[in-house]
Amino acid sequence: MITRTTTWPAPAKLNLFLYITGRRPDGYHELQTLFQFLDHSDTLTITANASDDIHLSPAIEGVATEDNLIYRAADLLRRKAGIQAGADIHIDKILPMGGGLGGGSSDAATTLVALNYLWQTHLSTDTLAELGLSLGADVPVFVRGISAFAEGVGEKLQPATPDEKWYLVVKPDVNIATVDIFTHPGLKRDSEKKPLKALMTGVYENDCEKIVRSLHPEVDKALSWLLEYAPSRLTGTGACVFAEFGTQQEANAILNTLPNWLQGFVAKGVNTSPLLTALNTHSTDSQ
Repeated sequence: MITRTTTWPAPAKLNLFLYITGRRPDGYHELQTLFQFLDHSDTLTITANASDDIHLSPAIEGVATEDNLIYRAADLLRRKAGIQAGADIHIDKILPMGGGLGGGSSDAATTLVALNYLWQTHLSTDTLAELGLSLGADVPVFVRGISAFAEGVGEKLQPATPDEKWYLVVKPDVNIATVDIFTHPGLKRDSEKKPLKALMTGVYENDCEKIVRSLHPEVDKALSWLLEYAPSRLTGTGACVFAEFGTQQEANAILNTLPNWLQGFVAKGVNTSPLLTALNTHSTDSQ
């Protein structure tokens, strides 16, 4: 076991496109989506120990520790590995909840990857991804750390290399529950399945956007504002929307004009997750 205190990023993701191609009998939706990471992350500071206690800080108001995805990921890992182990985990949370940036899933994935390293459980990436899928459909892509084209419910991943652009990400003052969008009767569920090459060269769209804009005027207003400056769309089921730029300077120039009813940040799209970079750095430091 490695007991020194280490820090780990839990990066945001964008869905550069999102198409819903059908609905399964179990209620889950068949998707085609393109994930890319951002160099903008929550930070987990973790100290492993042999106490058999997972201690999280700070507490999230209204969320029991046992329901927190970080705790669930840690507990799942030690049960899978059959070990007695503990950890103190502190999170510096900057990714908004209910924003479509994958913050909760990313936190869970970082917990799996970091504790697999710190507890020296030596589980494979495939096994970690399988554990992650039981926590949420987006967790495996964060575990693997490579931008990917996803199909099925999001679990069938194929590495992809979209252009690494600069993005202005904007968060309207609203939180959106994914279940509310995917259960809406007006949601488009019959997009044509296409091969990745055709999707990569086409115009990127998000099938959830129309419903989200109709249900949440704040999102509609934010997207209308962004579209004045650059190609823009919804990520996931929202509430965050993003615009793409060729340079950091262009993105920052628009960020500086952001109206006071919006919050936002500029970040670089990256095809190798900051989590994977951190894992390689920690592994090298231990040699």
